[in-house]
Amino acid sequence: MYKITARQILIIALISGLFAAVTVAVVDRVSNRLQPAGSAFSESSPAGITDPGVATDEQNNIEIYRTLSPGVVNIHSKSYARDFFGFVEPQEGSGSGSVLDQAGNILTNNHVVERAEELSVSFGGQKTYAASVVGRDPDTDLAVIRLVEKPREPLTVVPLGDSDKLVVGQKVLAIGNPFGMDRTLTTGVISGLQRPIRARNNRQIEGAIQTDASINPGNSGGPLFDSRGRMIGINSQILSPSGASAGVGFAVPVNIAKRIVPQLINSGRVIRPKLGITQRNVELFRNQDLPVSEGVVIWQVAANGAAGRAGLRGLTQTEDGDLVIGDIIVGVDGDKVANSDDLYRLLDKHRVGDTVQVEIVRNGRRVAVPVLLTEGPDTRAVRE
Repeated sequence: MYKITARQILIIALISGLFAAVTVAVVDRVSNRLQPAGSAFSESSPAGITDPGVATDEQNNIEIYRTLSPGVVNIHSKSYARDFFGFVEPQEGSGSGSVLDQAGNILTNNHVVERAEELSVSFGGQKTYAASVVGRDPDTDLAVIRLVEKPREPLTVVPLGDSDKLVVGQKVLAIGNPFGMDRTLTTGVISGLQRPIRARNNRQIEGAIQTDASINPGNSGGPLFDSRGRMIGINSQILSPSGASAGVGFAVPVNIAKRIVPQLINSGRVIRPKLGITQRNVELFRNQDLPVSEGVVIWQVAANGAAGRAGLRGLTQTEDGDLVIGDIIVGVDGDKVANSDDLYRLLDKHRVGDTVQVEIVRNGRRVAVPVLLTEGPDTRAVRE
């Protein structure tokens, strides 16, 4: 039997401790290098911008453009599709984006990059840099892309403001690439707040910022700044019969981006709690004698979803072939649910693993059912 002395034990312990310390240091350094940057945003006002309270409006415009336009990029996308005759035709698009960090993460709209097979970014001029999609969130129309190659000089990072503190009449500035024209500046004011707009998948985006700053095709994904040079919105939509600026533009509040961008960078997607149901709004059943005038009718229930496990019921069929309406959701944790938009909004306030009290109407009676929220399965609301 091999024997070991106390001295040998001490030496082994010292060597093991040293080895462990070196290993931890190396792993920590490597993991810091490999960990995607961008979870910590710059939120301080950029240097070089005079207090707007003492600067002239013209000076403020000039300083913001000079300081921050280098952080606004022109995004070029390319995809390929077959025409009627089977020939492959390239389809190109463009948009804008804001640099988030020195790792080359760039915030833009989902609809700018959702179908892209090739992406490139320019910082003004002819030089372009390859980029790839990091993560997309169709529900908020936001996405993050990352430079595959970067300029030699440090990137200009766009600082983020606080969209919860905005007021109507406040000055705003938009920088983007309308119609492909690099780094165009337009100015205006906040025309309205808490405007409900819809993403392309028909999900409602809460609390959009309305502005009369000129926004045109190509501005999508670009920043909307306050007068201190902080991004307070991501320009996303315009309301225009002609397709050009009519003075009614909308931006996704930056506080939404603050909440979801770290998830996009770390996992490539946003994890939202779901009930695992297909639903229809009560208003679609005007001709039916339902016990409530507002709410969400559960149409189908996934057996392994949150609602299914909690015992919520969807549409059923009698032996005679008649269809019987299932449970009707009218509230979540005491908040009223009038339609699917309300339901999505209230669920988005929670995380996977939370338990919520879902108030339903079943057989004419109101019942509160505890539901443990899960990630899936994903379902879609039926809108007719």
